[in-house]
Amino acid sequence: MTKQEKKPVTLRQVAECAGVSAATASLVLNGKGDISEATRQRVLSAVRQMKYKPRNGRTRPDSVNTLRFLKIARHGHTVNRDHNHFISDYIDGMSYEATRRDYSLQVESFEGTDVDKIAESLRSGDLRGAVILGTELTKEEVQCLARAPLPVVFIDTYHPLLDLSFVDMDNDQAVFALLRHLAGRGFRRIGMVASHTAVTNFALRHDAFLRGMAALGLEADETLILSVDSTLEGAYSDGLAQLAAAPRVAEAYFCANDMIAFGFIKALREHGLRIPEDVSVVGFDNLPMSAMSEPALSTIEVPKRRIGAMAVRLLDDMLIATAPEPATKVLISGALVGRESVGTPSGD
Repeated sequence: MTKQEKKPVTLRQVAECAGVSAATASLVLNGKGDISEATRQRVLSAVRQMKYKPRNGRTRPDSVNTLRFLKIARHGHTVNRDHNHFISDYIDGMSYEATRRDYSLQVESFEGTDVDKIAESLRSGDLRGAVILGTELTKEEVQCLARAPLPVVFIDTYHPLLDLSFVDMDNDQAVFALLRHLAGRGFRRIGMVASHTAVTNFALRHDAFLRGMAALGLEADETLILSVDSTLEGAYSDGLAQLAAAPRVAEAYFCANDMIAFGFIKALREHGLRIPEDVSVVGFDNLPMSAMSEPALSTIEVPKRRIGAMAVRLLDDMLIATAPEPATKVLISGALVGRESVGTPSGD
């Protein structure tokens, strides 16, 4: 019987022993960064003490083991300060997994920057791979960035026909969970507040709404499907105008995200309707303010940290592979969060 081999020491363990971050330890080992001599010696001492050896095929003497997260806002209607907490959770998941796998993680933000310039940024510096926030990217922009000469994974978007790697929430599963929740409460006349903002996940949720309604044997009445801007004020003003022109109001509305739900609830109230006594409303994202709104909003908790961590895992698989890896597409299920914005049908 052979003795079980010990797991190799990781850079994160070395960093913990030295009392520094994994990124600092990585800089020390690669002879880079403005690191004090005392800190450098602590790291090197920990390396000797723990007999740390970089994983084969990973660390080059002249290069830091760096991954980069590109936070890209094209129009800013969704990638904005209202969603900073959402994006921070992505970064937390990436940072944890990167550290666990001996990488350092950079974060770079682009607002309204030409996509060709963003692509150029991936051709410079000592980068091993990149995770790209695809929320506001068109299909063509995704393809442009994918031509970078290093492994890339896109998150918060999904294009099934592209031979590229994506990690996204499972919109079909999540939307169906919301619709089943509403149907279980007795709602039959269910509408949707979609968005014409150029965001792939909004289009995917619209399609998921139609499929989910059909799966539940419910009619998706086109007169109950609205389309609004995805900002708080835009959802309010567009929603108010469309409610005034609509022949009737749904018993319950699924909104494409929480921010749209907040604006639409304001429009419903101005239209003389109470939530949830007259109309129930559900959102998507579980932003922190969802629990504090009045009434508290029923919504979908998106597994943001898991999405970020999975993107780093996919990059790691590409980097250590001895042959080109096939593109991988991962959809991660969300969880229903039931709150006070859903009541029962008013029976009008």
